[in-house]
Amino acid sequence: MTVEQQRILMDETAIRRALTRIAHEIVERNKGIDNVLLVGIRTRGIYLAERLAMLIEEIEGKPVEVIDLDITAYRDDRRSGALDRRKAGNGESGCGLNVEGRRILLIDDVLYTGRTIRAAMDAVMDCGRPEVIQLAVLVDRGHRELPIRPDFVGKNVPTSKQEQIEVSLAEVDGEDKVTISIYLS
Repeated sequence: MTVEQQRILMDETAIRRALTRIAHEIVERNKGIDNVLLVGIRTRGIYLAERLAMLIEEIEGKPVEVIDLDITAYRDDRRSGALDRRKAGNGESGCGLNVEGRRILLIDDVLYTGRTIRAAMDAVMDCGRPEVIQLAVLVDRGHRELPIRPDFVGKNVPTSKQEQIEVSLAEVDGEDKVTISIYLS
């Protein structure tokens, strides 16, 4: 596949503004941050969660807990998933999370088919029964294969299946930007 065309959808300023808006929406919808747990889905979701936590602390004047979630054992494109889940007993893989009765906010960079979010919900539910699970994404590109809808969205970007959204974050990639690329076979 070759890239035919690429353009920037969000620059550093647009990402910061989107996250600031999402932080305010999270505080408003949850009537504060009591009992809220931000769960960043690896890899870029954790960095977005940490940024949201800083913004929420500026708004509310108190910190919000952030954890990193590795959903590898819960992916449905791996045959050994059930076996991996039994082994996943540590705090970062699922069962060590304190989710019972909490307001869980899953955070990811791009929402596409919904399969990553389903895997994250499975990981959280294996740890207990949260009060509610909410979803925040930087970009929603459509093409759902599962009935999953985000509660908080930085930017909706209707795409074709030939297009790809790539989120670059300074913590991982050295710069903040969201690009869309059109691939031709």
